[in-house]
Amino acid sequence: MTRYANTAAYRFVKLTDREALRSRLHDMAQSRDLLGTVLLATEGINLFLAGQEVALREFFAELGADPRFADLDVKWSRSDTLPFRRLRVRLKKEIVTVGAPDFDPADTPAPYLPPAELKRWYDEGRPFVIIDTRNRWEVEQGSFDNALDPGVDSFGQFPAALEQYADLKDTPIVTFCTGGIRCEKAAPLMKKAGFNQVWQLEGGILRYFEEIGGAHWHGNCVVFDERGALKPDLSPAD
Repeated sequence: MTRYANTAAYRFVKLTDREALRSRLHDMAQSRDLLGTVLLATEGINLFLAGQEVALREFFAELGADPRFADLDVKWSRSDTLPFRRLRVRLKKEIVTVGAPDFDPADTPAPYLPPAELKRWYDEGRPFVIIDTRNRWEVEQGSFDNALDPGVDSFGQFPAALEQYADLKDTPIVTFCTGGIRCEKAAPLMKKAGFNQVWQLEGGILRYFEEIGGAHWHGNCVVFDERGALKPDLSPAD
């Protein structure tokens, strides 16, 4: 039986009290012996925390008492060891760095595609293109079948990389990433660039693994902690 729970969650929401929030969230996590990283930007919050499941559920319950963070979509996995060595709560310009702090994804929103629906599209042979918005070294470790790799070394290169797909502007496109957060910007950026049929995989690869498993996937999924990568059953890769 695994000893620890690992969580990932995010939300794009305007934060004007980041300094006070940083102190409060640090105390909330530290008092429950949680380890990991919390990023705070004016555009929102991104969390990767691990510890005892009871403690994590208490943390998210307390966090959810703040209306800005109510009903967070938390992705869960489990491991025999803690994948983090310390707790960090940091302030950043962007929680997803694309080099455009003033870009508002809400201006050109893209709809979510549930994991079960993506599987159905694959199973039915539906004509669509799927684009991996992660960095090339992540893509090399594993990806969805027939996924296009924009070939970026950092997400900041993604907007320029879209030029290679100019002939796909009227093609159904699904974007995906690890936990969904990069697609919250990638899909709206594509809509803003004139791509007319863009969806984002709801909850990313981690939610797909959680609900579907490894269907239409090959390899492992890189995660940013000491586990390194996860198999489709959400266990640490070898």
